[in-house]
Amino acid sequence: MASLLRGAFGYGSVDPSATGGVEFWSSPERAGWLNKQGEYIKTWRRRWFVLKQGKLFWFKDPAVTRASVPRGVIPAATCLTVKGAEDALNRQFAFEISTPTDTMYFIADSEKEKEEWINSIGRSIVQHSRSLADAEVVDYESKKSSA
Repeated sequence: MASLLRGAFGYGSVDPSATGGVEFWSSPERAGWLNKQGEYIKTWRRRWFVLKQGKLFWFKDPAVTRASVPRGVIPAATCLTVKGAEDALNRQFAFEISTPTDTMYFIADSEKEKEEWINSIGRSIVQHSRSLADAEVVDYESKKSSA
């Protein structure tokens, strides 16, 4: 379980199955540099982020290919909120992504970049949480009718 969490939240390399078959190396919805705070050692590291098909991946550098292994991935379906976090961190261009179990912090290079990432991730959360909710309703209905 700990290795799954490390993979889901970017500590160490991600198990290839965690990518969900997403071709992150091709035509991302959004890609760019962000600084990300580590989970255990609270240092800031510059990472290349790729948002595609409801998953936010990160890598050490922007040369992302089919052979690249993400350093981490956050599924949008697990996210509750994405919002500015300048006050929480006392840093310009900061934002946070919250899941039921964690809050991750990021710093963009400008106000415009921060707003664009928040908007893109927010849209992804809405799209993928809706599809998850629909799947749960269908699941519930099939269980109900078989009872």
